Amino acid sequence: MDKIEYKPIGIIHSPFKKLEGTPIQPLAKKAKNIRGKVEVFKEYEEGLKDIEGFSHIILIYHFNRVKKGNLIVKPYMDNENHGVFATRAPGRPNPIGISVVKLISVERNILIVENLDIIDGTPLLDIKNYVPEFDMRNVEKVGWLEKNVRELDDAKDDGRFGA
Repeated sequence: MDKIEYKPIGIIHSPFKKLEGTPIQPLAKKAKNIRGKVEVFKEYEEGLKDIEGFSHIILIYHFNRVKKGNLIVKPYMDNENHGVFATRAPGRPNPIGISVVKLISVERNILIVENLDIIDGTPLLDIKNYVPEFDMRNVEKVGWLEKNVRELDDAKDDGRFGA
């Protein structure tokens, strides 16, 4: 298969300057009400038309500050090893992150967002609108996270995946 390359469409700006201590999910207590700016490069600004009509957006980004991951990892919310595809660990074969954030306002090519869990300077790959009817599911099981999912509010990046 051919190599796939992406070009960033913008940069995410946040108060988090280093991996360690950053919330690991937008719904975590440590991410709640945290605001940041999503700077979409001018050449893509036209693509933001009508985005202000959505309360939430999905940010798709490149984990540019993580080391190359292994296929077996010890994730943040467990002490057991798991396959990387059964985790949300950032060190992956393709280090792509996704976060659903609240869209507060739009000023030309700058989006103000809230409930941010992303490091300052992270390259933005894409933005998608969040639509509950498309994106929410009734979930029957959450695998190994079942015993630990309630620990989300206290979970944060401890630096283990840093470059």
